[in-house]
Amino acid sequence: MTNLITVSTCNLNQWALDFKGNKERIVESILIAKKQGSKLRIGSELEVTGYGCLDHFYENDTITQSWEVLAEIIKDARLYDILIDIGMPILYENCRYNCRVIVYNGIIQGIRPKKWLANDGNYREMRYFTPWMKADNYSIKYKLPFVIEQIHNQAFVCLGNITMNCLGTKIGFETCEELFTPQSPNIDLSLNGVEIICNSSGSHHELRKLDKRLDLIINATKRCGGIYLYANQIGCDGDRLYYDGCALIVVNGEVVAQGSQFSLNEVEVITATVDLDEVRSYRSSVISRNMQAMANDNLFASIDVPFRLQEGEANSSLKPTTKKTIRYHSPEEEIALGPACWLWDYLRRCGGPSGYFIPLSGGIDSCATSMIVYSMCDLVFKAIKDGNKKVLSDLQKVSKQSLEWIPESPEQISDKLFHTCYMGTSNSSKETKDRAEALSKRIGAYHTTLNMDSIVAAMVTLFEVTTGKKPIYKIFGGSPTENLALQNIQARLRMVLSYLFAQLLPWCRNSYGGLLVLGSSNVDECLRGYLTKYDCSSADLNPIGAISKTDLKKFILYCSEHYENFSILKDFITAVPTAELEPIVEGQYTQQDEADMGVSYDELSEFGYLRKVEKLGIYSMFVKLLHKWGKTSNSLHDNLDGCIVTQLEDLDNIDVKKSVLTRGLSPREIAEKVKHFHKFYAINRHKQTTLTPAYHAENYSTDDNRFDLRPILINSKFEWGSAKIDLLVDAMEKAEKEIMKLD
Repeated sequence: MTNLITVSTCNLNQWALDFKGNKERIVESILIAKKQGSKLRIGSELEVTGYGCLDHFYENDTITQSWEVLAEIIKDARLYDILIDIGMPILYENCRYNCRVIVYNGIIQGIRPKKWLANDGNYREMRYFTPWMKADNYSIKYKLPFVIEQIHNQAFVCLGNITMNCLGTKIGFETCEELFTPQSPNIDLSLNGVEIICNSSGSHHELRKLDKRLDLIINATKRCGGIYLYANQIGCDGDRLYYDGCALIVVNGEVVAQGSQFSLNEVEVITATVDLDEVRSYRSSVISRNMQAMANDNLFASIDVPFRLQEGEANSSLKPTTKKTIRYHSPEEEIALGPACWLWDYLRRCGGPSGYFIPLSGGIDSCATSMIVYSMCDLVFKAIKDGNKKVLSDLQKVSKQSLEWIPESPEQISDKLFHTCYMGTSNSSKETKDRAEALSKRIGAYHTTLNMDSIVAAMVTLFEVTTGKKPIYKIFGGSPTENLALQNIQARLRMVLSYLFAQLLPWCRNSYGGLLVLGSSNVDECLRGYLTKYDCSSADLNPIGAISKTDLKKFILYCSEHYENFSILKDFITAVPTAELEPIVEGQYTQQDEADMGVSYDELSEFGYLRKVEKLGIYSMFVKLLHKWGKTSNSLHDNLDGCIVTQLEDLDNIDVKKSVLTRGLSPREIAEKVKHFHKFYAINRHKQTTLTPAYHAENYSTDDNRFDLRPILINSKFEWGSAKIDLLVDAMEKAEKEIMKLD
């Protein structure tokens, strides 16, 4: 008897609460798996409901309709003769569980609830679900709802931490977050003889994150041996996250199949033929592993399934799938692809709007957003060329075109979906106007240009008539208050004009349906609060709201090399970052972003990472940056903890004292930058609560929705921590003076 098995996993583009569409995609994936000869198919986490239902999980309808969808799947005889692993929520004794439901030939074989829930970062699973905390070998007799019972008279099923004992092999389960825990279930599963481990996930995209996920899967099977099937959701299911697919099949640490990380396909099935004998040989040759398996007493509730997954001797043409080289995208490619797929899903699913609108300033941020939209158009065009009829149908529907219309280039798609407008004033330069026009023309967008001086003047006149006082710019003798007010008038008027144009431009072009307004504030500016509340940063969506300025520059450079005839992009990279909200004097900008902020964009990225990822407060951040930015040498680094305790006064080692201040910034310069950042971060903290919903891309995102939860009102002086910094700086400067005397 051969021990070859054909198995399938998949990427599914599910949508929260889209029970009909979700069911259709689940069924399609099972049918494709069967067509490819598979005997086992696993799907993504909570694939029946969609992962991102959030507080809709509280509704009993969500549970009830999940069972109704499962009933439809169970009744479909086309889905027989294959073991199916389906994800859905289940209610047991008034507790809600995130479960895997295992089905074979219309009978539910068992239900496996998730043990370890994702409850940090973007995830709040314990808000909705209860972790299964029973002993591993404990299971209960679960009463099935009538909608299931009436199909095949099945009234009960085993619910618990189960494994499936099929004829000839054993299958186990872990779900998403459980893979990332220190004691992953796959360890005990492998020691208990489970040869195939199924992991169904709802894992979101984040720049530079994929390697961590793949590394865990590959090392799990490299250490323990076995066959690992990983399924994931793909696409935007209704929120700020993009689930990036990348379904995998791994055997003994070698990848034999890998799905797309970014794709417009709603259903992608990954199939491979694997050899159980390879697993048995791999495991049995490691004596220490066998001893641990013998001593392991974490047993599971095992369920017998009368189904043989192995192929028969007659199928002699079947061969194991060979190993593959893992595909990774560069961060620049991830920016081009992830937000573009997210924007496409949002546009085609939101109903009504016929495209996107952006106030195109001629700066790098709005340029980056525009190039992401162009990337979306390029992906749509390529999908249509590859024969994706669903993408073509969605495009025709969104763009309000006839069924006969088929685009011949990404630019033709952009002409229908993308609208840009340069909103200039007397403070704007010809260079930014020309850049905006040139970029929009190359992308193929429908572009308009306006001068809003008359509207700005009307606002100032209204204020002057009402109060008797006229504000003037700082360059002409006005106060900082007047200067800021005049800048904010322009910024907020651009927001109002954006929504006016977004609503009426399709009408001007003899079409209908408004446009979704896109924002272009990067994560560094949002963190610093360097934006006007309710200005043109306020929009419907912001594709770059969690991407750093540094990464955006690299992305623009990538686009200039990746797409043909986009040399205009290099002009955006070299342009001085400015909002053009103050008068230009003698051809020079009086306002520049980095000078205005008091810190560089690179420094803001550093602050953001230390604050969110390393979770450092003001004092700890200062100490960390002393090592990284300071003039101190390695010998002082080694003694820095002691310096903090003794304020440097007890250091008798002359060599250590001589090592102070040999390169980088001085302690006082670092202290001023750290305190400056915290001051403006705290003052502008309220702005984070009104930020436009942004694509989650960076691990120091400022999203106030659920990723970065902070008070609105913070004491911007940080007096205690600032005083500690000042004491340490004084002590270090005293040590510097002693060194100079010694020299």
